[in-house]
Amino acid sequence: MKDQTKHKKILKAAVKVFAEKGFYNARVSEIAKEADVADGTIYLYFKNKDDILISLFEEEFGQIVENMRQELEKEKNPLQKIRKFAQVHLSILQKQQQLAEVLGVEVRQSSKFMKEYVNKPFIEYLNLIRAIVVEGQEKGIIRKDLTPGIMKRAFFGALDEMARYWVLSTKKKHSINDAVWQISDVFIRGMMTEEARQNNLWPV
Repeated sequence: MKDQTKHKKILKAAVKVFAEKGFYNARVSEIAKEADVADGTIYLYFKNKDDILISLFEEEFGQIVENMRQELEKEKNPLQKIRKFAQVHLSILQKQQQLAEVLGVEVRQSSKFMKEYVNKPFIEYLNLIRAIVVEGQEKGIIRKDLTPGIMKRAFFGALDEMARYWVLSTKKKHSINDAVWQISDVFIRGMMTEEARQNNLWPV
C-alpha cells in the first residue's frame, strides 16, 4: 500500500523543482532530493517525470476546480460570478506562485501532457465559466447571441495570459486587483444585455 503522506511530499517537492528548474530541465533525482527520499522511491509512486506532472495537475487543479465552484455558489448574480471567477483564479498567483507557474507554464513543456492527456479537470474548470454564461442568458442578463463555448475560452484566455505574464515577468507593472477589475469589467460590459444595463445590474 502506497504511503499517501509520501505521495503528497513528492508532489510538493515536484512543484518547487519544476518551478525553479523548469519541467524540461528538471530531473527526477532532484525531486527525490527535495522530497528527502531515495530516487527509486519516486518510481514506486510514478512512472516518470511526465506522470508526476500529470498527477500533480490532476490533484492540484482538481482542488482548484472545487474551490472555485464553492466560491461561485456564494454569488447569485451571474455578472458578479464572472468577477468572482477572475478574482479567485488570479489570487492563486499571490497565494501559491510556484504552483501557478507549474500549472500555467510548465505543463506546456510536456509534449506527452499536451498530446495525450485527457484534461478532465481543466474541461470542468472551463465549463464553470460556460455555466455562468448560460445562467446569465436564461435570466436575460447576458446576450443570447453569444456562444457560451466561445465565451468560456475567450474569458479564460484573457485570465491565462495575465497569469503567465505575472509569473514570467520580473517587473510587475500591473497589480492583480487591477487585472481582476479590468478584465472582468470588459467582458461583463460586452456580454450584458441592454435590459441589464437599464436595470443597473453592473456598476457604472
